[in-house]
Amino acid sequence: METVSSRFLRYVGFPTRSDEASASCPSTPGQRTLGAALVEEMKAMGIRDAFMDDNGYVYGTVPGTPGLPVIGLIAHMDTSPDCSGENIHPQVVAYNGGDICLNKELDIWLRESEHPSLLRNQGKHLIVTDGMTLLGADDKAGIAEILTAAERLLSSGKPHATLRIAFTPDEEIGRGADLFDVSAFGADYAYTVDGGSLGELEYENFNAAGCTVSIRGINIHPGSAKGKLLNSQHIAMEFHTLLPVHQRPEATEGYEGFYHLIGMKGTVEETTLSYIIRDHDMEKFTQKKEFVTALGDFLNQKYGEGTVTVTLRDNYYNMRSQIEPCMYVVERAKKAMEAVSITPKVNPIRGGTDGARLSFMGLPCPNIFTGGENFHGRFEYIPVEDMEKCVDLLTTMLWSVLDEQGKT
Repeated sequence: METVSSRFLRYVGFPTRSDEASASCPSTPGQRTLGAALVEEMKAMGIRDAFMDDNGYVYGTVPGTPGLPVIGLIAHMDTSPDCSGENIHPQVVAYNGGDICLNKELDIWLRESEHPSLLRNQGKHLIVTDGMTLLGADDKAGIAEILTAAERLLSSGKPHATLRIAFTPDEEIGRGADLFDVSAFGADYAYTVDGGSLGELEYENFNAAGCTVSIRGINIHPGSAKGKLLNSQHIAMEFHTLLPVHQRPEATEGYEGFYHLIGMKGTVEETTLSYIIRDHDMEKFTQKKEFVTALGDFLNQKYGEGTVTVTLRDNYYNMRSQIEPCMYVVERAKKAMEAVSITPKVNPIRGGTDGARLSFMGLPCPNIFTGGENFHGRFEYIPVEDMEKCVDLLTTMLWSVLDEQGKT
């Protein structure tokens, strides 16, 4: 059997960064390339029904003992657009404390003082980058862990629940569940394997929206601009400064929501600001959206109607309301964690997963850790031992369902 770490190191060689500007599905061709490779790998290990559909979604089944539940495991193939995912050069470091030199030539270091999660990972083997790209543990680690667990199920000979597998495109740009075939998937419930550090188990996530602020100015030669020029970039800066500074990601934690400026592009005549808006509480989420709309109205009154256009698009909602009626799916994961000596850490996700939308589509879908740290950036890393623990958890969860049958 192939190890989970060797699988993961193969997968990071596929560039799969998603692209919000693309209207295709998948949004980038690399995701389809990885999907095709995964299908061949799944077939080679004995998953005979593995296939990729026309939209780039990969599906497969490990048949189980009749009469037991059908459990889904889901991960996504794309990596974040926030950081380069091309030419990733992973390194495996035996970590015994201190700072890690990622790139000697460019003097790039993963420092304990800046990344305190390193303190709890002493004595492990860390897969890191060379400091120039993200690593891709979000969520290629999840793919590697699911397929390693599937291979273990196939070779064990033990009775187990039926496993349904799905790998989705474009999760990082909020489209991972757009064309997911829940009915054909046929799982009673599922888990996304898309979380962070060891032990994370999540069934609450942000309500999420995207916000685009388009600003129109008037460009006049600066030599004769007095009383005539209207610089859209100045209005954009004014809009941004009207947002509360204490509701930015770097100032919030836990259940606190935020406004996050993720892009800006402008000239005197036209400027665009791009934000994401997040809050766990639906009422506060709605208030945040109403506030940015009110800012647009205020600036239009000041500078003229049509100067500022605010466009909002909801991405996903807090899955807590969908999971609470069937908390046994969370309890089953907690019991499996405890069975393999993992302490469950049940916290709200300060983000989202495909599972949030799938839960609203009728497939209860909490989120399980992969082991990764510092997602979406060049200081991303993942401990090999935590990936192995995730595989232990997934297989135990599918085996232990025998003891749980009839109690849900």
